[in-house]
Amino acid sequence: MVGSLRGGLAGWLAEMIMKSGTGIFMNIILGIIGAALANWLLGLFGMALGGWIGYLIAGFIGACIIIFLWRAIRGRRV
Repeated sequence: MVGSLRGGLAGWLAEMIMKSGTGIFMNIILGIIGAALANWLLGLFGMALGGWIGYLIAGFIGACIIIFLWRAIRGRRV
């Protein structure tokens, strides 16, 4: 429950910045998957984010990466 709340918030923040046009459910999914992706990428560089704020930052970064990759593959819709 708490993870999905943080994931949803991270996804919503990414939506505000990246303007992906996804719904609230997809924002939650993007935030949760994005946090896992960002934590993995940061681990490659020997860095780690912990705690509530760290998870939120990681989710935001990861969700932005996922949105960017999705746009690159699918193309941006207006």
